Amino acid sequence: MFYDEVKIYVKGGDGGNGCVAFRREKYVPRGGPAGGDGGKGGSVILRADAQLATLIDFHYRRNYKAERGGHGMGKNMHGRDGEDMVLRVPVGTIVRDAATGEVLADLVEDGQEVVVARGGRGGRGNARFATSTRQAPTFAEKGEPGEEKWVKLELKLLADAGLVGFPNAGKSTLLARVSAARPKIADYPFTTLTPHLGVVRAGEGQSFVLADIPGLIEGAHKGAGLGHRFLRHIERTRLLVHVVDIAGSGGRDPVEDFTVINRELAAYDPDLAARPQIVAANKMDLPGASANLARLRDALGEDYEIYPVSALTGEGLDRLVCRIAALLKELPRPRPVAVAPGCRPRETLTVERRDNVWVVRGYRVERQVAMTDFGNPEAVRYLQQTLRRLGVEDALRARGAKTGDTVEIGGVTFTLHFEA
Repeated sequence: MFYDEVKIYVKGGDGGNGCVAFRREKYVPRGGPAGGDGGKGGSVILRADAQLATLIDFHYRRNYKAERGGHGMGKNMHGRDGEDMVLRVPVGTIVRDAATGEVLADLVEDGQEVVVARGGRGGRGNARFATSTRQAPTFAEKGEPGEEKWVKLELKLLADAGLVGFPNAGKSTLLARVSAARPKIADYPFTTLTPHLGVVRAGEGQSFVLADIPGLIEGAHKGAGLGHRFLRHIERTRLLVHVVDIAGSGGRDPVEDFTVINRELAAYDPDLAARPQIVAANKMDLPGASANLARLRDALGEDYEIYPVSALTGEGLDRLVCRIAALLKELPRPRPVAVAPGCRPRETLTVERRDNVWVVRGYRVERQVAMTDFGNPEAVRYLQQTLRRLGVEDALRARGAKTGDTVEIGGVTFTLHFEA
């Protein structure tokens, strides 16, 4: 099945814990601290793969967690880093933060990667905390928790030109005739339920990618029919090929069909209606096609190029393919979707009052709390010194906090005590 949208949960691996150890060797009195650092947690990485065409794998598994880092050991031995988890997605996948809607990446090239959940930093062993005044520290850091979030993956097919039109206009037959693609073809509406891509040769060393988009109907931009699910797949195309059933099969009016489809494109995205467009007047082999072609030419005038074709017999397809290739040479390639800045606000510190609790937010202070072993009194004293150095006490004083108030940092609550 074809899946072009999915939401998944990703979590980077937690960093390994630092180790508390001391040298215990013969003839080495007071060997000192020798606890190694924990390893870095693995990250979750999305990698574009041209061999994939759907997000179906993510439909069956939604949670992904990278490996955590190894714990530090004695004799200053560090834990190993956790392995990254690399998830393959189709080329053309847009990655969004599910909570904010921000675009994290637009993967438009084969092999392009983006880190969606970074692994946590490994905790420092007690050897890293030795100073001239603290020569035998008995504490170490816990590993930093890995980043976690829900991300939304949206697939927008990468095609140079896209076939649009009403159901049963002959788009799939046309694609099958000019390329090696083999979409399902039948004589009833909505035969095509998924987009199809085909590589079309237009001469020696010349080719382009053509997309067959499921048929649109009136009201598609509001969700009517099937085509509305796939309108996003023509957003990247540089040229639209509007396939019209010029024979008026089933009592349809080709002129009215052309107007309705363009109205739906404009309602979904005005840029689509303004995109270069040529008309493939299909089914010229059927009765009544010539008369309807004359009517269509009168209605469109000089605004659109019209190419009479028959996807069934092959009539006029060579001329249409050559014109598409010539136009694509002149049209610029679409730009990737703008990506939100990826830097983390490491220095920002905020304090707000919420339900009689002072809530402190800030990347560095929250990370420091998460990496503290609260079962170790020396580690807690070190945390107090660190928070004071990072300006937490000053920020609380400035907001009017007093000794005895409750403070929350990173989900952990404390009772505030200012030193005299």
